Order: sequence, then structure tokens, then C-alpha cells
Amino acid sequence: MSAIVLFIATIAAIAGWWLSQQRLAAKPWLEQGVAVDLRGDRGSSVPAAKIGLGVFLAVVGSLFALLISAYSMRTTMADWRELPLPKLLWFNTGVLVISSVALQWALMAARREDSDGLIVGLLIGGASAVMFLTGQLVVWQQLKIAGYVVASNPANSFFYLITALHGLHVTGGLVALGRTTAKVWRGAPMAQLRLSVELCTIYWHFLLLVWLVLLGLLTGWTDNFVDICRQLLS
Repeated sequence: MSAIVLFIATIAAIAGWWLSQQRLAAKPWLEQGVAVDLRGDRGSSVPAAKIGLGVFLAVVGSLFALLISAYSMRTTMADWRELPLPKLLWFNTGVLVISSVALQWALMAARREDSDGLIVGLLIGGASAVMFLTGQLVVWQQLKIAGYVVASNPANSFFYLITALHGLHVTGGLVALGRTTAKVWRGAPMAQLRLSVELCTIYWHFLLLVWLVLLGLLTGWTDNFVDICRQLLS
């Protein structure tokens, strides 16, 4: 239960910071010298696509929070037997970090209107994401060869479910990233590309955060972190 509280608190903090950056609470009609058309959407400083992404991430975050809650409750039962995590998971985590950093680089390049840096960042980010998914499949194969199949233990089932669900969202992100990269190759205006790259980057950072929480859950690190926080606050 402590893991889900930590996850929700982290998501809420990031969501609050993100919303504060979007000027959702701004009242432009009260600002002197600013003409605002209240009949249209031009008074909004937040693109509809960005608001839609925020809603989608809130839904996905709730889904993973429920999964984390179920995992935490299931570990207390007598038939739960931990499975050894392959070391390749740490390499996959590093690759996902590289992918997220590459997309942040692409976003910075888009803001500088640097088309070369933009395409390099997108390609590295996409290639790293594909490598991450490939590494996750290799992890599955290693566990299967070692006898840790899905139906043999609840811990195994949860591991495959968690990694598959996260991998599915990474795959969906790759589709959006591919469309954005195609726009770059077609020579779309930089103003249009900037929003697409920003949405992909936000989504990628979210997936990285979710994966780090899930990895901490699978390794037991989140429980240790919560215990340390309790000791410091007591």
C-alpha cells in the first residue's frame, strides 16, 4: 500500500508542476492592454492536444496505480514466491533513460529551430526505445528458459503483466514518435513540429517515471524507501 501512495504522490506532484507551467489559472481578460476574444479558443494558452495528453496520462497513471496496489496486496499471501530479476533489466532501464534524454534533446533542438539536432534526437530516442522493447523480450525468454513461466506462480504472472502493460504503452509511444519523425522528413513547419515533439517528450518522461517506480516495486526498493522516510519523519 505504501508503494501506491508513493506513486500517486509523485504523479500528483509532477501533474501539479506541469499544470502550473501551462497558465491554466491565468485570467487574460484581467490583464491590461491584452485583447481577448472570449467567443473563441484563442484566449487559451494551452493547446487542446496538450490537455488531452494530460487527461490520458492521468488515466494511465490510475491504471498503473491500481496494478501496483494489487501487486502490493498479493505479495502478503503465502503462495507468493519472488522470482529472480535478470540483470538485463538494469541495462534496459539505462536504455530507456537514454531514450528519454534523447527526446529532451530533440525538444530543445526544436525550440532552437535546429532541424539537424531534432532529427538526431528523434532517431536516437526511437532506436533506444526499440532496443528497450527488444531487451524486455529477451528478459522474458531468459525467465522462460529458467522455468519461470506465467502460470507457475503469482509473482511470475504479475511480472509478465507489469512488463507487458508498460511495453504496450512504449509501443504506442513509438507510433506517435514515428509519425512525428515522418513530419520532420517531409519538411513540416517547425512551429507544428515543436508541439508534436513536446507531446512525445512529455509522454516519454512519464513512461520512464512509471518504469522506475515499477522496477523499484519489483526489486523491493520502494518499500525500503518508504521505511526510510518513515524513520526520518518519526
